[in-house]
Amino acid sequence: MSTKSQPTGPGEKDISFEPDENLIVERIYKAVMEQRLAPNTKLSEARLCETFGVGRMRVRRALLLLSSQGIIDLQSNRGAFVACPDKSEANDVFAARMLIEPPLVRQLAQQASKASLTLLSDHIALEDDAHKGNERTEIIRLSGEFHTKLAQATGNNFITRMMRELVTRTSLIVGLFGSSENAICPDDEHIRILEAIEARDPDRAEQLLISHLNHIQHGLDMDVRRQPEDDLAHILGST
Repeated sequence: MSTKSQPTGPGEKDISFEPDENLIVERIYKAVMEQRLAPNTKLSEARLCETFGVGRMRVRRALLLLSSQGIIDLQSNRGAFVACPDKSEANDVFAARMLIEPPLVRQLAQQASKASLTLLSDHIALEDDAHKGNERTEIIRLSGEFHTKLAQATGNNFITRMMRELVTRTSLIVGLFGSSENAICPDDEHIRILEAIEARDPDRAEQLLISHLNHIQHGLDMDVRRQPEDDLAHILGST
């Protein structure tokens, strides 16, 4: 006998097998991190309901969670849009990362545990595999997540949450102002940062991190903007 629940009245919908809002959040987050979902893309509730096969309340809860993480903007009487940083915000994001990440890697180089080093080296291995397989969207996602892993390696959950938001905003910034060439952090720069951490060389780790962030920021063209996407079903259904 089927265990699937049945609608109990007119207009009611069976949601027993619907994905929850966390799955929707992670799918949209991943699409942003992989730069498949462009800044300022409208996230129509109706289109999202069709894409994920869920009701409006579940989509609305997901959009509220995404808004709280800075991934989307909820605009009164207009709906939800993928966040679209301007030039000033882009500069603020990199300034914030310069304040947080250099001392973060300095701390890791001074006192990283074996588990933390394993976390980082395992991530580098994933990046290497993605490069070997020429998996472009995976390369972009892992490239950004390396920086979140640096925060995670410190064991500070608050810093990790902050870095996740900053990395996501950076991905939006690069997706908006970057070219295909600078959408990906050069993999050798991540390896060199990890090597400095493993060598317990805080000065070198800090300098490499600063150089790395400058490399990303200086590769942006603030006069060019990527256009928003339209085919949400294709973008969000292909992950």
